[in-house]
Amino acid sequence: MTGAKPADDVVVPALGLVGTLRWAWTQLTSMRTALFLLLLLAVGAVPGSLFPQRPANPAVVTQYLQDNPDTGPILDWFQLFDVYSSVWFSAIYLLLFISLIGCVVPRARAHFRAVRSTPPRTPKRLSRLPVHGTLEIPADNARAAGLTPWSAAREAAAVLKKRGYRVDVRDAGAGEASVGAERGLAKELGNLVFHISLIGVLVAVAAGGLFGYTGQKIIVEGDSFVNTLIGYDSFSPGSNFADDKLEPYSIRLDDFDVRFDREQESNYGQPLDFTANLTTQDGPGAEEEQQVLKVNAPVTIGGTSVYLVGNGYAPEVTVRDAEGNIASQGPVVAIPSDGLYTSLIVIKAPDAQPDQLGFVGFFLPTAFLDEEGVAFSRDPDPFNPQLNLNSYYGDLGLDDGTPENVFVLDTENLTELNSRNNDDGGIVLGVGQTYDLPGGKGSITFDGLKRYIALDIHHDPAKIGAFTFATLALLGLAASLFIARRRLWIKTSEHEDGRILVEYGLLARGEDHRLADEGSAVQKLLTDRWLVAGGTTEEHRVQEAASSVAGTGQSQHTTKDN
Repeated sequence: MTGAKPADDVVVPALGLVGTLRWAWTQLTSMRTALFLLLLLAVGAVPGSLFPQRPANPAVVTQYLQDNPDTGPILDWFQLFDVYSSVWFSAIYLLLFISLIGCVVPRARAHFRAVRSTPPRTPKRLSRLPVHGTLEIPADNARAAGLTPWSAAREAAAVLKKRGYRVDVRDAGAGEASVGAERGLAKELGNLVFHISLIGVLVAVAAGGLFGYTGQKIIVEGDSFVNTLIGYDSFSPGSNFADDKLEPYSIRLDDFDVRFDREQESNYGQPLDFTANLTTQDGPGAEEEQQVLKVNAPVTIGGTSVYLVGNGYAPEVTVRDAEGNIASQGPVVAIPSDGLYTSLIVIKAPDAQPDQLGFVGFFLPTAFLDEEGVAFSRDPDPFNPQLNLNSYYGDLGLDDGTPENVFVLDTENLTELNSRNNDDGGIVLGVGQTYDLPGGKGSITFDGLKRYIALDIHHDPAKIGAFTFATLALLGLAASLFIARRRLWIKTSEHEDGRILVEYGLLARGEDHRLADEGSAVQKLLTDRWLVAGGTTEEHRVQEAASSVAGTGQSQHTTKDN
């Protein structure tokens, strides 16, 4: 061809910086990208449940790194022990946030314009629509009712309006009129509410992470907890948490009752109910209130939710040193290791003189001896409580300021006094019994027994917002799934003999398996208005014909004068 450039000479215009940014923004704000980022966020949260997390338990992370010296540092470099505050998780979170906003804003504008606009113009040939039909109003009926094409169109519009359609009556000229109708705009509104609510959930979760906090506390019967930083056993604040935001409430554990199954042989000894009776006080000078705390029934106080997450026994022990002075006295928390409340216990007496004393062993609620003379617990209730301990003396390692786990006794720098493996044997104590330590190192007395509870305390200032947005998201999703978006048109015209021809057609936005039923319902409403309510005594028969057009799935409804 003369004058044509060779293909090699075609110059592709450069995209440029602005074009590149516009392309990137278009890709980021597409619904496909938003769904992909939402899926990626869910996948990114999986490592948080597979690996221990520093905010929840830093000691477990440290132990994991010690046990896995090869892979641990690599996992730590990828921030798999701080998943929810990691750079990569935060990047996904922010990109999803931006993508959702970029998707919602243009669609909200388009929906606002659609709500304010009139229904689309009437097609020339309604017979091409998937569902269509015709009605003929006999001349006698039309004259009796004073119908014209324009008045018939207005009456049809009134019928559709009662059915929930937005209507617009149009004069087509040449003795013809038409009605444009539309319904189901709430479908798109539900879609918008769903996506806006997702943004609200993300904002609420972020606000909860910034300003909320979580803490744990163990309370023994008769003791109290005051909501201050020093009162917690462990505390995990949000990034923007301030100490002065703690409400100064208090909780006292009056008593704790556990009910075990004593009737069914197969479940004998299994716990049935845990009940903690509390005395709470909202602040200094406030009236005390009696509250009951149960599993899955938290107590709300001071803007926090208090959950019961554990319980056990706390033997009351008195330790005296070599000089006869009390070095340690009070209840000691024992950690259950099985369903019979066989519990590990560690007792530390750093004030003992001249040597610090330490004890480690187990507590048995109902002690029995097997054939080999080994003690075990036979029941979770304290029918025969017993302490079985080994004792040590030396430096407990508490004087140098290094934090130590209260439930672990490091015996590396201690000298053994009592154990099953030496000549003095282990220490076995029942309630009210005292054991004198070898070498005049002191004594230990089992004074009594109390129970304790473990509390999980949560403060999430955005939980109401998160719940509200989650509920709106479900409602919006239901609306977008179950509300049908439909358009309907009606044409009216008059024949020379006075008959009025009414032609209608329906079109769905997307798949709508109930569109044919809607066509039948509209036809019945129009038929009842003009052929029955018209006041004629002449007998009429309504013939409905439904036909499928090959390849289009069309159905046609026709009503004729008999």
